[in-house]
Order: sequence, then C-alpha cells, then structure tokens
Amino acid sequence: MPDRPLLPLWLALPVAVAGGAVMDLAYPDIGIWPLAFVGAALSLLTLIGRSAWGAVAVGAVFAASFYLLHIAWITRYLGPVPWFALAGVETVLSAAGAIAITLSYRWLPRLLPASWARVTLLPALVAAAWTAREQFMGSWPYTGFPWARLGMSQADSPLAELASWLGVSGLTFVMAFVVAAAIEAVRLRFWRRVKLVVPAAAAAALLVLVPQFPTTDAGTMRVGAVQGNGPSGYFDKREPYDVYRAQLAATQPLIGKDLDVLLWPEGGVDADPLNNPSIASALDDLSETIGAPLIINAATERNEKVYNSSMLWQADAKNPLAIHDKTHPVPMGEYVPDRWFFEALAPDLIGLIQREYTPGNNPPFFDVNGVGVGLAICFDVIYDDVIWQGAKDGAEVYMFQTNNADFRGTDENVQQLGFARMRAIETGRSVVNISTVGTSQVIGPNGSVIDGLAADTSGALLVDVPLRTGLTGAVVIGPTVQWVLGWSAIPVLLLLGVLARKRTKAAPSSEDGAAEV
Repeated sequence: MPDRPLLPLWLALPVAVAGGAVMDLAYPDIGIWPLAFVGAALSLLTLIGRSAWGAVAVGAVFAASFYLLHIAWITRYLGPVPWFALAGVETVLSAAGAIAITLSYRWLPRLLPASWARVTLLPALVAAAWTAREQFMGSWPYTGFPWARLGMSQADSPLAELASWLGVSGLTFVMAFVVAAAIEAVRLRFWRRVKLVVPAAAAAALLVLVPQFPTTDAGTMRVGAVQGNGPSGYFDKREPYDVYRAQLAATQPLIGKDLDVLLWPEGGVDADPLNNPSIASALDDLSETIGAPLIINAATERNEKVYNSSMLWQADAKNPLAIHDKTHPVPMGEYVPDRWFFEALAPDLIGLIQREYTPGNNPPFFDVNGVGVGLAICFDVIYDDVIWQGAKDGAEVYMFQTNNADFRGTDENVQQLGFARMRAIETGRSVVNISTVGTSQVIGPNGSVIDGLAADTSGALLVDVPLRTGLTGAVVIGPTVQWVLGWSAIPVLLLLGVLARKRTKAAPSSEDGAAEV
C-alpha cells in the first residue's frame, strides 16, 4: 500500500501556500537563494502520500502562491487580467505536473522499498519529474514561459557553477534531488547511521566545490552600451523618434572614445531603418562619427511581416551587415496566437496588441569585425535554444538587448538580470545586458557584475569586456541532459505504474494461496 499522506490536507494546503511564498523570495529582488531549497522542500512534503486529486490541490495552491507573487510585475500597466491569466495557466500546468511527483512517491517504494533506493533512486525520479514539469511549462502552450525555473534562482549560489556543466535544467535536477534525498534521509533517520551520513555530506560538499567549466581567454572587446531612459513603454506618450533621440543623447559621452562596437537596447530605434532612408542615413552618420559598428534594434517590416530585429550597422557598408529576428516573440505581448479566440474573451485588452511579430529563424549571432557576438532579445534570454545556438555559432561574448519600460518600478528587470548572470555562468561568456530604462549591467564570465547603470537613469557604459572561446559542457550536452534528467521521468513512471499495478493484482492471489496452505 502507498504511504499515507505525510501531512493531512488541512495542514498541507497552508504549507503549500507558505512554500510558494518562500520560493519567490529566492529570486531577485530579494534573492535569498537558499530559500529555493526550503520552498521546494515544503512543496514535496505536501505531495508525499497524496492521491492524484490531492496532488492537484496542493500543487495548485503552491503554484498560485508562487506565481501570483513572482510575476506581479505584469500588473504595472496592464492590470490584473493578464496577471491572473498567466498565473492561472502556470498554476494549472504545475498542478498537473504535481501528479507525476506524487506517483513517484507512490510507485517506486512499492517496487524498491529498500532504504538505499529511498535515498537514491526515489529522489532521482522525483527530481526528474520536477525537471520534466519545468521543461514542459517552458515550452507549452505556444512557446511556454520558462521564467521561474528552479536553477535560475541560483546566480549568487556556490551551486551556480554546476550550470556550466549541466545547464539550467541540470541544476534544477540537482537541487530537487538534494531536497528529496534530504527529506528521505530524515524520514529514515539516516543521521543515526554514521557510515551513510559521511558519504552523503562528502557528496554535498563536492557539489558546492565543483568549479565552473573552463573556457579560454580570448582578449577583450571595448563595448559602448547606452541606456537612453526614453519614453519606450507601450503606453508612454511620445513623438516620432523620441526614443532614438534619447539613445543618441545618452551616446554623446562616447563620442571621441575608442570603442569596438556601440550597443543600443531593444527598441532603441523607434523607426524601421530598412524602410526609412532618413533614419538609415542617421545611423550611417552615427557609426562614422564614433568610428565603430552599431548593434541596434527596431521593429522591421519585410515581405509584409513584422519582426523584432537586431541589426549590425556600419558606415560605408551595405546595411544592415547582419540581422537577427527575435526567435520567441512573447505570446499576448508581441503577438496574439489564435486571436479570434482570445479577442472574443477580452476584446478590449487583446485589441491593444495591434502589432503581430513573426518569429525569426536567423542565427542569434553577429560577426563584429572578427569577434563573435551572441544575441538574445529581451525574454529570449530564458530560452536555452537561443543561448546555446549563439555559443555553437562562435559567440565569444553575449549582448542582450531588452526594453523594461513597461515594468518600471517592479522586480521584472532584476529577475531578468539574474537570468542573464546565470547565462554568463552557464556558457562561460561575458554578457552585456542593456535596457532602454535599466537596470543595465556588464557581467563577467563568472557571473560577477563588472559595471552597470541604475534603473530610470540615462547613461553610457564603456567597458573592456572579457572574451572567451570554447564550449562548456552545458552547451555541448545540454539537450541530452534535458532528456536524460528530465523527460526520462515520463517513460520511467509509465513502466513503474504498470509494474506496480501487476504487483497489486498479484498480491491478493498470493495471500489466498497462503491461506489455503
């Protein structure tokens, strides 16, 4: 028989609420990274021994508590409807995924009740189920929302360097495994067994001491990055070219300086240089004046489709020299999937989203005078495929362009910066993360902050940014890690379910036979 619930439902529900709130505190702006382990532990404790519907209940309460706090920044301009909608979708998906975790606790101990399996195989299956849930929520519906991955909470943690070996999903797996193993160790009172405690402590210490996967020093690149702090929000009142003028004004301190590239943020050019000769000519002049190529971003129209485009622009060249279109436009933000359906539900809100961005399929990579630059536009920083592709294409540094103007005064920008720091650690590459309104930072290959600009200020950075070559383990084996440590939970659970059912059916007949004898 499966275990009885570790916590009665009346207690499990408030514990789940507390777990979600604690989990949120692990992410910026608060950023107390050990609380990610506490939050995960509280979630798992509520799921042990539950029925499937019980798992849905406590899983939903945990997820709602977490997401309603974690993404409250959505309400800054758009109000509560998108907030509740996105938090609601994530809550439903997370609750459904909680069933897999509960079934792990039910089925594996039935088949392998030994103590060694309880502290090794069971935590591994629980961690795989947690990771698979995270990966599914990060890819569906539409492009998913991988904003709140467990591993992304660890930018300041000594465990962060594991991400350079296993990727963010691998780090999530390790964290969930450690939590699940600790719970089972306490339940089995392993602290009384010195022979087991010592190797467990040694393994935990080893995780902390794992160094970052090495990459090779390739010199530096002098980057000028500009935060214009212009009226770049969706609902900001502005005249044509106001955002461009704000960027141009903030660039003035860099005129006459020696630099290799000038980086402007997402939407830093509020006109389409591909179809506006005047703005194209102005960009030519700017590149000539500073004596360096530009990496800019604007909405562009090509073949009757609109893209969120980063462009490499240089004087006396056929511009743009290269173009990268945002790979994952934000559903309900940059385009409306199945517009007919959602417009029927909320016509006024959906009607605000008039521009429909098309997903790009060109590489997130520019060759800037022989230096490989990896790219990610705003929320693309949270998608593994964009980051890994840039490194595989030859990126020696990353330049992330973002526009946080719609979320001024919220935690959104610092959460995104935490993700950027994790990407630096994961890939062993420096990251220049530049925003229209801040916070902007130059991040070293080890995740440390080299320089930055505070939110709601206009300014420019000029930094000799370290370059690196060589691929980390995360980039090379990341997709495999996701399959082995995440998606593998699905076939394993199916097999365990079949075997557990067979054993349950066989048990009564065995007892009857024993009674007859």
